[in-house]
Amino acid sequence: MTVQPQEKWKGLAQHYGRHLLAVFVAVLLVHNVFGAHGFLAMHQKQKEIEKVNTEIERLNKENAALEGDVKDLKTDPQTIEKIAREELGQARPGEVIIKLPAAANESGTAAKTQ
Repeated sequence: MTVQPQEKWKGLAQHYGRHLLAVFVAVLLVHNVFGAHGFLAMHQKQKEIEKVNTEIERLNKENAALEGDVKDLKTDPQTIEKIAREELGQARPGEVIIKLPAAANESGTAAKTQ
């Protein structure tokens, strides 16, 4: 009595089918969790996206502040005068600028100014 190839495959499929299916499902599960596009990788990418969005938001605020400074420097005479007085040491006619030395701290060295 010889077993035909179809019957042989059918018997193998019935015997090992559930085991193969379980292994296949386990492999898919591991791939979906740990794979290149799996849950862990996607979670890490979302954290990176949040960091980048936070940085973009901070830079946009800084950019808006700098744009305001540029506008003031181009159009606001008070801002221009303030910079001329503080950074360039200029004065109005009739004014006298007196520069005081930096105050000494307890150790006898000059205090740092910001």
